[in-house]
Amino acid sequence: MPGRRPIRSAAAVAALIAATSAAAACGGGDTDEPTSAATPPTATAPTATPPATPSPTDQGFQAEVKKVTRADLPHSWRPGCPVPPSGLRMIEMTYWGMDDRPHTDGRLVVNAKAAKDLVGVFRKLYDSKFPIERMEPVDKYKGSDFDSIEANNTSAFNCRRATGSSSYSQHAYGLAIDINPCQNPYVYADGRIAHPDCTKYKNRDRKAPGMIHAGDRVVDAFDSIGWGWGGEWTGAKDYQHFSSTGR
Repeated sequence: MPGRRPIRSAAAVAALIAATSAAAACGGGDTDEPTSAATPPTATAPTATPPATPSPTDQGFQAEVKKVTRADLPHSWRPGCPVPPSGLRMIEMTYWGMDDRPHTDGRLVVNAKAAKDLVGVFRKLYDSKFPIERMEPVDKYKGSDFDSIEANNTSAFNCRRATGSSSYSQHAYGLAIDINPCQNPYVYADGRIAHPDCTKYKNRDRKAPGMIHAGDRVVDAFDSIGWGWGGEWTGAKDYQHFSSTGR
């Protein structure tokens, strides 16, 4: 009969749509994913593993001695200081940190005549993994020795007077270095320490990281270039301090 063929066609189309919808819903995948299982996956070549970048530990101790200018010392040098900027050098070097890792950003301003010897000293300290908190010129602290100590900063040149004296400190010549000044505080003859957070290190029987003791690797390293240690002074003790004159 003329009216049945369209009905059958409509039913067939409906059945086809239902089948297609059911197939698309299988697996709950993203509609952007291919639905044909007949297409094999394309083989992907393995990704080459890049070579490992050497860590600072692998590179070992490194140091470079550079000239400095007046502009490099905006707070630590001034006219009248006993050594001109041309007589100073910046040692940029690796040091072993309190986090038991190497650090490549160490900077120490010293007398030009002592720079080579001091590179040798700090090479020994690095090789023995003696830990240092930080190493920055005191200009980072606007020339304040007090603030540099508060930051437990290892430093050298600073054109200033010696503690309790009108004479220039050996630091003013770039011939003195203070190492981990909190763990190795300046102790006045009456036992006073100017930095409260560091008073616990007055007890030199402690064995905390970064402390310096008589006859240890730090004292020996400086002794090898003829520098003396403030921990051997009578009266006041300056456990952080090493200098070419021993004062």
